[in-house]
Amino acid sequence: MDTKNATSLTEFVLTGLTYQPDWHIHLFLTFLIIYLITTVGNLGLIALIYNDPHLHIPMYLFLGSLAFVDAWISSTVTPKMLVNFLAKRKMISLSECITQLFSFAFSATTECFLLATMAFDRYVAICKPLLYSVIMTNRLCIRLSVLSFVGGLIHSIIHIGFLFRLTFCKSNIIHHFYCDIMPLFKISCTDPSINVLMVFIFSGSIQVFTILTVLVSYILVLFTILKNKSIQGIRKAFSTCGAHLLSVSLYYGPLLFRYVHPGSAQTDAQDMMDSLFYTVIIPLLNPIIYSLRNKKVIDSLTKVLKRNV
Repeated sequence: MDTKNATSLTEFVLTGLTYQPDWHIHLFLTFLIIYLITTVGNLGLIALIYNDPHLHIPMYLFLGSLAFVDAWISSTVTPKMLVNFLAKRKMISLSECITQLFSFAFSATTECFLLATMAFDRYVAICKPLLYSVIMTNRLCIRLSVLSFVGGLIHSIIHIGFLFRLTFCKSNIIHHFYCDIMPLFKISCTDPSINVLMVFIFSGSIQVFTILTVLVSYILVLFTILKNKSIQGIRKAFSTCGAHLLSVSLYYGPLLFRYVHPGSAQTDAQDMMDSLFYTVIIPLLNPIIYSLRNKKVIDSLTKVLKRNV
């Protein structure tokens, strides 16, 4: 088709998670409950950290930033999905689609950088405990958090910029529950090879850099633990790092496979299941993981509950 003479599409249809109308009400209620728990959990964690002076230290500053990003990711994707469960016309305009994609790319990339920053923070806390307060100053922590958000912003702007070179005139059906970049490439009339290459280069580089930061940090932490040979030290290290390691493992699995291997032969259903995991499930689990395994957070929450009961 001659893309110069073709009529560009301005609206798309999001097929959603299922074609079975009988499931829509059940899915709507399920994801509504998940969204409410996710929002309350993450915003509640932010409020807890903000209101408790004992939590005004680097580790919790990063945790608060992570909770904010998780709430953002969930709010980028879930409300539109909930509307489409009940709507007869599951339409999304091109401008809404681009906005949703930008918001998702920004928050997902920011989370990658924050997870790497948190790993570095744990490395300093365990490997250089006497210098921790000297190295991890509030000024440095704020800078690292801001750089994480700036990195997410620049990365999303790059992909949105390259997206404007594409035209959409074949099909307006996006086999997904939100506007993700790979499904858009599939319905483009313009050859998306350059865009795919940009995804591979930039997303791949960011993920490799952040994963290496996490791995190097925890390898050094492991060496420090083995040197000390203290059972109490080992327990403290695992209690400090366990939640973060679990969060990193859950987050990077589907994300790494999806965006570093954009040409892999996954079905639309597999793509959606991977996306569902890191856009809906991870934001739900993170506040639970970090709260249940963190004594200071539990103590702070207990004090708040006692004051209000």
